[in-house]
Amino acid sequence: MTDQTASSASGPGINTGFGSKPYRSYVLYSLLLVYIFNFIDRSIINILTDPIKATFQLEDWQMGLLGGPAFAILYTFLGIPIARAAERYNRVWIISIAVFLWSLMTVFCGFATSFLMLLLFRIGVSIGEAGCTPPAQSLIADYYTPESRATAVSIYALGVPLGGMFAAVFAGTIAGSLNGPDFADFLANNGLGFLNGLADWRNFEGWQLAFIIVGFPGILLALVVKTTITEPPRGYTDPQSVQQKERVSFSQALSFLRSKPTFWHIVAGATIASFIGYAVGQFSTSFFLRTHGFSLREAALTFGLIIGLMAALGVFLSGFLADKFSARFPTALAWMPALGMAVSAPLYAVGFLVGNLFIALPALMAAATLHYFYLGPMYAVAGGVVDSRMRATSVAITLFIVNILGYGLGPPTIGFLSTYLKSLFLGSGDSDLTLAACKVGETLTEAQTTVCAQADATGLQWALVIFCMGYIWAAVHYLLAGRTLKADMIGR
Repeated sequence: MTDQTASSASGPGINTGFGSKPYRSYVLYSLLLVYIFNFIDRSIINILTDPIKATFQLEDWQMGLLGGPAFAILYTFLGIPIARAAERYNRVWIISIAVFLWSLMTVFCGFATSFLMLLLFRIGVSIGEAGCTPPAQSLIADYYTPESRATAVSIYALGVPLGGMFAAVFAGTIAGSLNGPDFADFLANNGLGFLNGLADWRNFEGWQLAFIIVGFPGILLALVVKTTITEPPRGYTDPQSVQQKERVSFSQALSFLRSKPTFWHIVAGATIASFIGYAVGQFSTSFFLRTHGFSLREAALTFGLIIGLMAALGVFLSGFLADKFSARFPTALAWMPALGMAVSAPLYAVGFLVGNLFIALPALMAAATLHYFYLGPMYAVAGGVVDSRMRATSVAITLFIVNILGYGLGPPTIGFLSTYLKSLFLGSGDSDLTLAACKVGETLTEAQTTVCAQADATGLQWALVIFCMGYIWAAVHYLLAGRTLKADMIGR
């Protein structure tokens, strides 16, 4: 599996990139599909938060643990060693194995019968997904020249909002309209009755079937990636002087990055944005369920199709416009995300606080478009301040910090805040209800049930608003990165 072409690369693609233009596009969109599946399997837990919460009698803080640390810890710590392997071994093999593993673990999540089992399978998903982005970013850098990379990595980064969107559409539809008996009958009536011998599907809930159905196609995708994507010569688009240098150790790569203040401001801004984004994403479907009274299917489709599509537009525009504007505005990779995130904060507040959906939804759509301006530039800078010898490692370090602090802490923190605010709202009236009392629904009067539901909705609503104000802080770091961006970027 060792990459034999790395040492012989002579940099002939410095002006063209590897392969023909149609094949480059095929590879890029194949990697985008991989990243979409990555985020479908990662974010499906967000869509299914309330059904899982009801099944296992959990609170928001426990769902935050499932959505954050259960995934983020091993995903983060395995990212760097996998990236170091991607600097030496065949990147296509690494991605293929990763896709197979995380897809299989997603299927296993559907068989979980307890909170602990679901927690363990989520950790399994994270182990697989750790092998996706660092090698993928390294491949993209060899297929595309420095002048076109911001657009290319922004197209790849579309996997984040598109994956979240498809997770909402498929998981919300499946969990909201399919149950175990219907699934068993469907198999029996369509020549697939033998599958009924694998499990007692009639006892499965909709959210369990969603995990299984959504996870299975990724197993097939792993085979497609391995058989159709060519491993390019490493450093194919780097200057020849870079190609001739020796490999660098992890400590050398880290030392090199220490001299790049742009990198650290971008990472700081992206970490804050990730902390907010993963937290808000975990509970956005729940917000529509609790505050606006949507069904699970309606909430998932609203969040996925309307807000997800606008987020995808923001990710693509961030890289496309940065490539277009960079010749005239060399710091576009910094000020564009800063502007987008600063404006998104008040728009999110309007979207989460205003009861009229004709006002709230356009505000949320605009906010999603603007706040995602940070994502493409994050990848472009992480891969652009270093050469091919350190590119996967640079991306992995970025993801390590962003995910351990952002993904690992964001969902549980907003979950704890939501639960705390819920308890405050419960104690602010004459009901004398507590969190424990609200969990035991059968002992409550109709009026008390209404009070519990209202506190649940209002606590989450204000937690979302408080979190979104943090985008202004993230914007400041992107602005600071603009001061050194031009000097720190290589080959641009």
